Amino acid sequence: MNRSRRLKSERPIAIDLFAGAGGLTEGLKWAGFRVVGAVEKDPIARLVYSINHPEVSHVWEAIEQTPPDRAMYELGLDPGDLDLLAGCPPCQGFSRVRTLNKATAVEDQRNGLIFYFLAFVEVLRPKALMLENVPSLAKDARFQAFPRRLADLGYYVGKDSMDILDAANFGVPQRRKRLLLMTSRLKRIPFAPVVSGRVTVRQAIGGLKSPPDSGDPLHDLPERRSARVLRMIKNIPSNGGSRRDLPHSLRLACHERTDGFSDVYGRMSWDDVAPTITAGCYHPSKGRFLHPEQHRTITMREAALLQGFPSTYTFPTEIGKVRIASLIGNALPPPFVMHQAKMIRDVLASASIMEHDVRDKPIARVTVPVGG
Repeated sequence: MNRSRRLKSERPIAIDLFAGAGGLTEGLKWAGFRVVGAVEKDPIARLVYSINHPEVSHVWEAIEQTPPDRAMYELGLDPGDLDLLAGCPPCQGFSRVRTLNKATAVEDQRNGLIFYFLAFVEVLRPKALMLENVPSLAKDARFQAFPRRLADLGYYVGKDSMDILDAANFGVPQRRKRLLLMTSRLKRIPFAPVVSGRVTVRQAIGGLKSPPDSGDPLHDLPERRSARVLRMIKNIPSNGGSRRDLPHSLRLACHERTDGFSDVYGRMSWDDVAPTITAGCYHPSKGRFLHPEQHRTITMREAALLQGFPSTYTFPTEIGKVRIASLIGNALPPPFVMHQAKMIRDVLASASIMEHDVRDKPIARVTVPVGG
């Protein structure tokens, strides 16, 4: 029995490519989608994903070794059956810092992964697409072929199908500007309206018990700082203070030689959103990741909450703080995904897009250009 026909009266179905720890899947579920498959290369990320999303029975490994037609067959789908294909190809090669060295960015093997996303589109012909990435991707010459190919496949591609949005405007308690492309076959998908009122750091983490005695293993993970760094932290003013507020006697020598990144060794502000939560959020030298009042960096539970994960989301502490921070920092914020995915769900429900049948079209055989 065709799986999509069996699910016709149920929730719309989606596949999550480059699933990571599952932030995208979480947001899609909140928006009413049923995620039936996911692709993730990293075994630790797959472990975390499967712990939190055990109902997703098809979790494939590297996308390079997952032929789209195999995924379609294992899910019992025909071309055109899938409601939504969503994903965020690893974006380090396109990141702002990375692209300061343009030659290195163009050669980065991860840049080719976006065309594996396209290969899934060409084979599965989903009704709608959601692709999220760093803003600088839009200016990359290699990316220009991507929307053109989508248009060739019958997807609506206009200036209003792609935009740079700040997650802070959609219920996420942090500033996080991301490129978002949303489209469907023959029809425009509008972006979600901005949510009234931003969620602040205080609202997100102000009610937590202080570590290491909270009873939450993720929140209670210890941190170790040298006596000098701890003395610096204790002298940085509460609620938004920075290393620039320190007397010269307490500043690090490297900070005396150059201003560098101004947010390092900075405290968050209670009544503002947090800065972008990155993979370095476990260390004060990586950004403005100090707690507004307590003399420490934010905990991994606080980082997850600032990224928009629910308080029940599980990150096994045995994988270590550095890996947990990487999974959280590279995740898509679930509330941001939810608001946008609801717009996709509403367009799919309008039915006109369902009438464009591609089942009789041949399945594409795609040559994916990688690394150049």
